[in-house]
Parts: sequence; C-alpha cells; structure tokens
Amino acid sequence: MTSTELRSAAANTRSATIETSSAELVLDAVSKSYGDNLAVREVTARVPAGQVSVIVGPSGCGKSTLLRIISGLDTPTSGSVTFDGRPVNGVPEGLAMVFQDYSRSLFPWMRVERNIAFPLKHLPSGERKQRVREAIEAVGLAGKEKLYPWQMSGGMQQRVAIARALASHPRLLLMDEPYASVDAQTRAELEDLLLTIQARLGITVLVVTHDIDESVYLADRIIVLSTPPSVVAEVIDVNLPRPRDQVTTKEDPDFVELRAHVTTMLRSTDGRATESR
Repeated sequence: MTSTELRSAAANTRSATIETSSAELVLDAVSKSYGDNLAVREVTARVPAGQVSVIVGPSGCGKSTLLRIISGLDTPTSGSVTFDGRPVNGVPEGLAMVFQDYSRSLFPWMRVERNIAFPLKHLPSGERKQRVREAIEAVGLAGKEKLYPWQMSGGMQQRVAIARALASHPRLLLMDEPYASVDAQTRAELEDLLLTIQARLGITVLVVTHDIDESVYLADRIIVLSTPPSVVAEVIDVNLPRPRDQVTTKEDPDFVELRAHVTTMLRSTDGRATESR
C-alpha cells in the first residue's frame, strides 16, 4: 500500500464503530495424545481478557493443536478449557479465527463484501450489511468491496479474512500464523493493524507464531512451550509501552532484551515450567 493508503486505512480503523466485548480464556492441565504419541502435556495457562497473548515454541510442539482445542474443533485427552467461565465443549460463542492460508479461507468467486458476509447469513439483512461495512472500514478496505480475492494482494486478502472475523463481533480472536505467507513489509502493516483494532475494541486475542520479533511486538503476554510433549516452559509478561511502533519499539532496550530471552528459551530443551518473568 502507498503512504496515502496507509494513512487512510488508519483513519478508517479509528472511525469504525464495531462493538465487542472480551472474556478470559483458561487452560487447565490440557493434554492431547494421538495414540501412543503425547503431543501436549498438562498445559496450564491463562489468556487475560482484553489483552494480546502469543504462543511460541519449537516446530511440532503442538501450538496449532492447542488452538484447535481452544476453538472447540478438537477435544483434549485430559484437562479442560474454559472461556468466560464456561467449559469449551464445541465451538464457543463469541469465537472467531484467522488462519495462515488466507487463499483457502476466502471464496475466489465471491466479491469482498460477500466473503465477509458469508458467516452472517443468520442475521437480518440490515444488520448484516452494517456489520460488513463496519468491518471493511476497520481494516482499511473501503472502496475495495467489489473486488474478488484474486484481484488483491496477499496482504489485502488477509485483511479480508480479518474483516470477516471482526464482522462476527468476536469476544475471542484466535490467529494461527496469520502473517506467515506475506512479505516483511506487509507483515509489519498487518501487525500494526491488529494492534490498532485490538486497542480500540478491547477484544481478547491469542496468536500462534514462529516469529520471535512478532511475538514480542504484539504481546502483552508470551506463553513459551517446550519441546514435545509440550509443557509451558515460561510465561513472560511484556510491559513495553503502547502504542507500539515498528522502529522505536524494536529499538527499545527492553524489546531487545525480551527478544534475546525468548530466543534463549526456544533454543533450550528444558521443559520444566517456570514462574512468570
């Protein structure tokens, strides 16, 4: 996007009027086995309401498995997940999810507005149109409503996927490697978009990422998983000032220290749980 388009997107994000609320997510001794293979072992963690939490860990440690359990798409072998004080048995009300592969989550034969409206068929026409309009404004896609996904860049397609999630007025937004398929500049723009939207709406966000810089930049809290069978190796509270900036935040000595610490943790094979940093 050009600098003019970025300024316009930021203005649209500030002016959109989506109404949401947030709720706390709690994992209590969650384990998951596939036959004799124990993938996740007694993971206990809290995702505070109205904050951005990030899960990091070595490849194959069960990050996406945990997201599937949290989303109700899979069940734990033992342990429990509660959202807003209620056990998660199936997809919880108020949940939205953004996947890594935006090309598979969007319908190429539908224009932007119809892609966003697709999960809202149960709503009256007037409310559905209003939600679509608000979500489009929130992600800076005003004027792009009539485009097809194949006419858009990868970053714009991922904005459509985020808009569709926002249109459902989620209380909990799950994101599984949401920016892994875009270039570095687009990733930075989408990170800032997420922080802007989350700050205004106050929703609870849980992101899975392999990118250490991204984990520190986005998070209020980082949950570090060990090598499999995974446990929570450490929970790190990130107290960097907000709003954050791609240049000044990443030059902050505290950011540099946190990034080094997370890197060290991920290189370690020690699976013993530790107290919050």
